[in-house]
Amino acid sequence: MGNLDRLQLLRTFIEEEPENPFNYYALALELREKDADEAEQLFDFILEHHPDYLAVYFPAAHFFEALSQIQKARLLFEKGIALALDLTEEKTLKELKNAYQNFLFEHDLD
Repeated sequence: MGNLDRLQLLRTFIEEEPENPFNYYALALELREKDADEAEQLFDFILEHHPDYLAVYFPAAHFFEALSQIQKARLLFEKGIALALDLTEEKTLKELKNAYQNFLFEHDLD
């Protein structure tokens, strides 16, 4: 399946299931390198309308870090860590904490 076909398929999934955050998430991941503006809108939509969708925090934090939105990335790591704690998602919690420590080190933050 070509990239355009995959994008259209994901857009169709959003039309069919607009309440499912995974569909927006999958499209945002596909668009990160191709259309950063649309990917940003999708990440922001998920974070606003589906703040309990834990899977979004890791890639969204890295995405915003790559856009030099350092404070937003930091906030996303922190919110993701708090949510993983609340949901007792140990594996995700460990991954987020490790990524956050690397992020803090790379940006010389405390």
